[in-house]
Amino acid sequence: MSAQLSASATAARAHQEMFAYWASLRRGANLPARVDVHPASMKRLLPTVSLIDVVGGASRDYRLRLAGTGLYGVYGREITGRMLGDIYQGAPGEYWRKELDKVVDERRPGVGVHSLAWRGAPHMSILWLRLPLASNGKDVDMILGYDAVVGAAAEGVSGIRAA
Repeated sequence: MSAQLSASATAARAHQEMFAYWASLRRGANLPARVDVHPASMKRLLPTVSLIDVVGGASRDYRLRLAGTGLYGVYGREITGRMLGDIYQGAPGEYWRKELDKVVDERRPGVGVHSLAWRGAPHMSILWLRLPLASNGKDVDMILGYDAVVGAAAEGVSGIRAA
């Protein structure tokens, strides 16, 4: 149990670190753009970082432009380049569409916990963070994601190391 609490605390610190980095890129009321994000500034977190393209207008969709190498173990396959519907079906897909839509519509970060039961791993969860990016500072056209995997058997897939 203490290992689980330690992993959750480490995940929370990683989320704080990623949020602080994103917030440091803001230009007043304007959101940061993809060009503002520098991988070297978040090197420790890269294994479970993702960049999600916002595709289309009225019929919005999402494409994983980039998924860190640590996410391969979570999904059991490469998800870079895939559309949201190619990764999730049913309730998990609806969950992610709702959460990503909220980040885009509200132009604010989103955070939550998502069980990996859909993947056959009910003992594991993703503590996720989604941060809006906007080329013009206002209209969200990309989302910077960070996932921390916690739970039994999460060793080696989280991308989190103690500070």
